[in-house]
Amino acid sequence: MQIISPIRASHTYRQRLLGPAAKVFPLLCPVREMDWAEGWDPEKVISASGVAERNGVFLTPDKDGSAIWYITRHEPDTGFIEMLKILPDVTACRLQIQLSENGSESFADITYMHTSLGPAGDDFVAKFTAEYYRQFMEVWEKALNHFLQTGERLKGS
Repeated sequence: MQIISPIRASHTYRQRLLGPAAKVFPLLCPVREMDWAEGWDPEKVISASGVAERNGVFLTPDKDGSAIWYITRHEPDTGFIEMLKILPDVTACRLQIQLSENGSESFADITYMHTSLGPAGDDFVAKFTAEYYRQFMEVWEKALNHFLQTGERLKGS
């Protein structure tokens, strides 16, 4: 058995979203994300309801293979969702999103925590800086807000 100290990076970003939490929460889904996120195209979604749900599983392509996502918590009433994303031999990631009301809008506090599973993961974690994460979240925020305002996916995002 090998026990090692984790190589890990975690960042949180608060998005200001142009819709109430009840309208935003259903879009935090492997199927519904295709409506607003350009380039998002899961390979497989395993879901009894056809959308995000607790214990739902989905696979997404990655340059290092397929990432396996597992929804551990799905709480529409509180606006909370948590997923684990495993990219074998690269990283194990915990994603948490907490929505909160802000008048007719909402905030989304989004935390990604990546833990390296090997040399490729070490490289990924080293590049997962606060600046990288901020830029990633701003692109996501812009695309989601465009969809909330227009009902259409933002092209070229």
